[in-house]
Amino acid sequence: MNALKALAEAEPTPFWLQDPARPEPCPSLVETTACDLAVIGGGYTGLWTALLAKERDPALDVVLVDADLAGEAASGRNGGFCAASLTHGLWNGMERWPRQIRTLERLGKENLAEIAAAVTRYGIDCEFEFTGELKVATERWQLPELAREARYGTALGHDMRLLDQDEMRAEVDSPTYLGGLWDVEGAAMLHPARLAWGLRDACAALGVRIYERTPVTSLEGERRGVLLRTPYGRIRARKVALGTGAFPPLLKRLKHYLVPVYDYALMTEPLSQARLDELGWCNRQGLSDAANQFHYYRLTSDNRILWGGYDAIYHFRNGIRAELESRPETFARLSRHFFTTYPQLEGVTFTHSWGGVIDTCSRFCAFYGRAMGGRLAYAVGYTGLGVGAARFGAQVMLDHLGVGPATRERAERARLAMVADKPLPFPPEPLRFGAIQLTRWSIARADANQGRRNLWLRTLDRFGLGFDS
Repeated sequence: MNALKALAEAEPTPFWLQDPARPEPCPSLVETTACDLAVIGGGYTGLWTALLAKERDPALDVVLVDADLAGEAASGRNGGFCAASLTHGLWNGMERWPRQIRTLERLGKENLAEIAAAVTRYGIDCEFEFTGELKVATERWQLPELAREARYGTALGHDMRLLDQDEMRAEVDSPTYLGGLWDVEGAAMLHPARLAWGLRDACAALGVRIYERTPVTSLEGERRGVLLRTPYGRIRARKVALGTGAFPPLLKRLKHYLVPVYDYALMTEPLSQARLDELGWCNRQGLSDAANQFHYYRLTSDNRILWGGYDAIYHFRNGIRAELESRPETFARLSRHFFTTYPQLEGVTFTHSWGGVIDTCSRFCAFYGRAMGGRLAYAVGYTGLGVGAARFGAQVMLDHLGVGPATRERAERARLAMVADKPLPFPPEPLRFGAIQLTRWSIARADANQGRRNLWLRTLDRFGLGFDS
């Protein structure tokens, strides 16, 4: 059976969103209403913002609106890696904020623990598993980098286990694996759509008013707040939290900092116990490889393998269209890579294939800010690692808006350079498209050339723009 035949019956739709637990939609807004806090966006950022706002101040009147359905976009399409890192990995944080990296790593671990506590407290059935994450080397040049990351991570108090080839293949068996690094406490695996739906239910239980299929078409400052216009109704809000991810921003200033990048994934049929025994994988870690163009993959609760990544596709002029969620050439490439990694799974088929759009910024992790005289706050730019970091972004937005009492934790977040800084903006088109395409070509060349980065990548590195996939 070749790699293309494995795709023959794959449904072009996100596996997670077909779950029977999918809730009924909330009604659209069809009137004029008022509230203390309006949250725009029903993904993780918006849902955590609404939930934490009610936890901080139960009397607060909170309205959440989404242009589609809560969890329908990136929050319901990702791989379900809930990472502790707030900075898109240890290296990215160390390179950008070395003086505060210990604090950032501690806050990330605390944030992950608080997500786990909220999942328990609200009874969210999202298949949450503390597994950690394995980064695997598939080329010799990647091994020294894993060893260096292990040293730095251990010095920062993380449980980092460097694995040689035999130890790595004892965890998960592939002929391509030369070694690995297990960040034992650095990530949990979960069902991403169920997390979003569970957060939506928790918000509703605390009194958040939720309106789906209600796009906000404009924002206008008023004397006592902000007016949000929607197709059928309006919202007068004292304060606004904006968490719309990659979609065209309601704040024009954000368009210079964000590009939408499409990521793609496949899901296999459930594996039999005999197939699992061929792999090992008893500890159920999430995996990614250490190349610049990397794959990410993990087991689901019913022992399917989600296999995604590698291609990261930007379309001219920030293109976002439904037809871009399917890319046969990428699915074919992913399938070939899957069977190269696990030849012992010959005959396994894929049941689902899909894509989704990621809000990408030049520093690879979220940035934050205020607008409209401090009455609006935003958190955007997670660059594919937002499942865990979105909760932290929600905390920062609520801090900016002055929701809830002043606390030690709030003061600590305010002192972070990561919270205060902004990423470098992207150039306008057509330079934007040309630069991104040149970068993609260059990182592919680096992977094929023992990791050696060409002049273009070294220049980007000097400006803090060292892209990977």
